[in-house]
Amino acid sequence: MRLSVLDQSPVISGHTPAQAVHETIRLARAAEQLGFHRYWLAEHHSIAALADPCPEILLARVAAETTQIRVGTGGVLLPYYSPLKVAEQFRMLEALYPGRIDLGIGRAPGGDQVTALAMGEGRFPGAEHFPEQVQYLVAYLDGDLPSDHPFAGVKVMPAGPTAPEVWLLGSSDYSGALAAQLGLRFAFAHFISADGGDAVMRDYRRRYQPSRREPAPQALLCVFVICAGTVAEAERLAASIDLRRLNMDYGVNAPVPNDEEARTYPYTEADRRRIAHHRRRVVLGEPGIVRDQLLQFRELFQADELMAITITGSYDNRLRSYELLAEAFGLKSA
Repeated sequence: MRLSVLDQSPVISGHTPAQAVHETIRLARAAEQLGFHRYWLAEHHSIAALADPCPEILLARVAAETTQIRVGTGGVLLPYYSPLKVAEQFRMLEALYPGRIDLGIGRAPGGDQVTALAMGEGRFPGAEHFPEQVQYLVAYLDGDLPSDHPFAGVKVMPAGPTAPEVWLLGSSDYSGALAAQLGLRFAFAHFISADGGDAVMRDYRRRYQPSRREPAPQALLCVFVICAGTVAEAERLAASIDLRRLNMDYGVNAPVPNDEEARTYPYTEADRRRIAHHRRRVVLGEPGIVRDQLLQFRELFQADELMAITITGSYDNRLRSYELLAEAFGLKSA
């Protein structure tokens, strides 16, 4: 079974954003050595806890630091950008690293409304044109614009015989339905939404319309994972993301709390209820427990591939979680 990594380049309290970026590169190298199949980078804007606003740039460095693992975006937030320009960026990446590039596409703002307005130069970049953008982007990548299209003569360079894999990302039924209609790969973000994803994934398969790119549906499930030597240790490590999610709920734009900050925070009963609600999006425990639960998710969601996102209060603990996960699934080291 394919097992992959999503990295949001978390900025842990006491560390700089630049350090967070370098920790992404370190983790990517390790992920390849551990036998993970692909490594995706997320796009976020003006968020103190997440350091990567431009995954298309960072993945070029990640690809240069690795040799076999697929690398890509999870994902490019397409409403902000020109489909032609995104196609050119990923055509260049494909030319540099043929057969290894993934283009994951999302439609979320990746930040607050003020930041979204700034990204749109004062206009909120809504997602009402997203389906059309996706179709144009794929057509540009494949040199397949209709002959009567006004931009049919535009050629995306550098052209070549291969193209990036294209994935639509989502945490609701919208992207799943669109991916099925357009004949594209689909990745569901369970780490964002713990409700209804299994139905979305099954519906994607049921409604899938084969395309030249993808004759059959391909579904990926991304889950938040914390793996440790014991359940108690996993619970301790989860405290940082618990507090990070509380900060998000309360509008606190701060780095990911480190272990000590999470341990000493004065939680109220209301806080603990919110934490319990958010914990539905987390799989944690010792390796056997995590493996068994993820395999249950795979069956329930009918997923072809699993992807893990892990954030803890220390970069070393994050790396160790992925090491234990790779061991639990018997991944083959490079």
